Amino acid sequence: MKRILLFVTVMVLAACGRVDYNRWSEEKANKWAEDKGWIVGCNYITATAINQIEMWQAESFDPETMDRELAMAEDLGFNTVRVFLSFLVYADDPKGFIERFDQFLGICDKHGIKALPTFWTNGGKLHDPKLGKQPGPFKGVHNSAWVMNPGAEYVNDPAKWPELEKMVKGVIKAFRKDDRVLIWCLYNEPEHLRRGVTSSVPLMAATFKWARECRPTQPLTAPLMVPPGSKSSSFHESTFLMENSDVISFHSYYGPEVTEQMIKILLPYNRPIVCTEYMRRPVSTFQEILPLFKKYNVGAINFGLTAGKCNFNFPWNKVDENGESIPWEYDEPEVWFHDIFHLDGTPYSEGEVEFIKKTIRE
Repeated sequence: MKRILLFVTVMVLAACGRVDYNRWSEEKANKWAEDKGWIVGCNYITATAINQIEMWQAESFDPETMDRELAMAEDLGFNTVRVFLSFLVYADDPKGFIERFDQFLGICDKHGIKALPTFWTNGGKLHDPKLGKQPGPFKGVHNSAWVMNPGAEYVNDPAKWPELEKMVKGVIKAFRKDDRVLIWCLYNEPEHLRRGVTSSVPLMAATFKWARECRPTQPLTAPLMVPPGSKSSSFHESTFLMENSDVISFHSYYGPEVTEQMIKILLPYNRPIVCTEYMRRPVSTFQEILPLFKKYNVGAINFGLTAGKCNFNFPWNKVDENGESIPWEYDEPEVWFHDIFHLDGTPYSEGEVEFIKKTIRE
């Protein structure tokens, strides 16, 4: 109850400072959701890529693997994949990036899947990312080379934002009427302030403005990272995204009780709700969480598909006094954290796969 009261207070205060650039009405957003049906899928990166750079740059773009893995997603009954874009790759070759993203959308469409592209994210372990050959997997480290996009030096410096505006407008204008794109996620976990990011709100506000100016036919969103009022939540970031998203999105790596509490907090806003990250075994499992999302008609996008270079099947690492990851000592965890399939396409758990298929199709 205390959290709920805090959240209501936050929302009232936020109304005074929101940046509402032609936000979709509740009616329009709910009509959109009615037409789309239940959104269910996964966060996706090719198993052959260690980060967003390797997924999208020309020399490592891997449509063969995409085709094979998205066929596996289709077989599960998934209709959506969320992907993270790369500013470095776009800035180096805008035309090539657009062409490769279009090719990716074509592969998605072949398998009856829509894409949920994500622009900015404050999360990432790779220091000083560069184009070209990327690091190999670091044994025992979850997500060892993910890239902050665009990085603190851009987030904190409005003088650099014209470069970011070019990417946002370049990508959205190219696909603003494309039915293969489901939702534009403008900023992943903006509450996640790290590695020098002072606040995500100014860039997030600018990005919403740029996106609105493109007049996309798809809705815009940015996700809540944690329950409002909890230790890791951030007042400014959470209030802004709640006041400006067309579709409400959130993340939950918690068990069913907390996940249901988050859903009930969001339901009164009378907008479509999509959980764009969930599932970390054994705390949060498909068997516990997927039926909950179906009950409330909340979109369900778990983290991970195939256990590849990112080591998403390993748990989040503990860190040393310098904040660096301490590798796990085993070759493979007995209980996978994320992901559903081995590289050869065999499931981590046959029973889990059958449960996913049954829940989606029944």
